[in-house]
Amino acid sequence: MTAIITEDHTQIEAAGMPGLIARIGRTAATLASYLQAGPLTLILGFFFLLPILMIAVVSFWDYDFAGLYPDFLTMNYTDTLGSWVTWKTYLNTLKYTVMVWGLTLLIGFWVAYFLAFHIRTTTMQMVLFLVCTVPFLTSNIIRMISWIPVLGRNGLVNTTLIEMGIIPSPIEWLLYSDFAVVLAMVHLNTLFMVTPIFNTLMRIDRSLIEAARDAGANGWQILWNVIIPLAKPGIAIGTIFVVTLVMADFSTVQVMSGGQSASVALMMKNQMSLLQYPAAAANAVVLLIVVLSMVSAILRVVDIRKEL
Repeated sequence: MTAIITEDHTQIEAAGMPGLIARIGRTAATLASYLQAGPLTLILGFFFLLPILMIAVVSFWDYDFAGLYPDFLTMNYTDTLGSWVTWKTYLNTLKYTVMVWGLTLLIGFWVAYFLAFHIRTTTMQMVLFLVCTVPFLTSNIIRMISWIPVLGRNGLVNTTLIEMGIIPSPIEWLLYSDFAVVLAMVHLNTLFMVTPIFNTLMRIDRSLIEAARDAGANGWQILWNVIIPLAKPGIAIGTIFVVTLVMADFSTVQVMSGGQSASVALMMKNQMSLLQYPAAAANAVVLLIVVLSMVSAILRVVDIRKEL
């Protein structure tokens, strides 16, 4: 009887060994995953999450001309959200965002389409793509200011049009206007739309286009029913880039509008110059919520995981 019981226990232990080994293997794999993600988590936490947390904390502090006072007040948010000037500034920023997004999408898609489908060799595609990126190797400020001698009252455009007899006097709204702000922003941000769309178009299986052509579809039908649907992830990524950059831009608005227009980021910059850091922090939190809401809406419409 004792031999039978001992044999049964041995069989049970032998049967449980594979399960135990599997659990140990899963635990080791999980621990290895955490160890691999640990350094990146620490870096993101220190340089990304911690500053955002500090901004959120400071947004509830009190302040005056002499300093900051740790507290928990909602005054900064009520002043921000209860002011018509703030709402008007947000609407003005959203206006710039929509206009710049539309123009960069139009220009960026056709540039990417030309590079992907009309340039046959990969070498020439890369050369032309690098040509597109060369201006972006210089400072944003330099590229933005370069428009001033072009659009000014005595600038290149007005001088040329007057000499050609097209206009009798300089056009005033070319510079220091909403037109100048949008033009400079489109110039600064178009590449951020071109790159993801070009990457998406290069991944499209050319046999799909050939199949659509064999089925009798013309060029516009192929573009609308095949290429654009497959390019949606790249369009979404480019949209996220452009929207976030425009919403956070203050230097372009300040310089190209001549101080006649405003944006949320410029409003925060002015508040910080007046040492109103809690009010600026409250505006930053509200702006972050608005931008995250826009990004979330984009991600609900388009699944960019297809690009990853």
